[in-house]
Amino acid sequence: MEQPNLDYINDIARGDDAIKKELIGVVKKEFPEEKKEYFKSLENQDFNEIVDLVHRIKHKFIILGLTKSYEMANKYEENLRENILQEKQKEDFNRTLEAIELYLTTI
Repeated sequence: MEQPNLDYINDIARGDDAIKKELIGVVKKEFPEEKKEYFKSLENQDFNEIVDLVHRIKHKFIILGLTKSYEMANKYEENLRENILQEKQKEDFNRTLEAIELYLTTI
């Protein structure tokens, strides 16, 4: 499984620690709430809300260097748009969320 990293953030920041700190701050602020909302929408089987949250969250995958996970999330989102909830995709997405959550506690 891919591991989150700061490569993309470092590229964008180009050595500017203030920009790097700001980007990390945005992810740390938004991610926990989006994750919480995502699991709540799963529980409620609200496909429209699940799709919206997967769409929003998957962009954090790119920011945290998770390009393969982003592609997986894209496919997951496409299936959800068709009201198809594939258990394997959901499990992979959820594992990525847990990896991000753990990573965010270390940076």
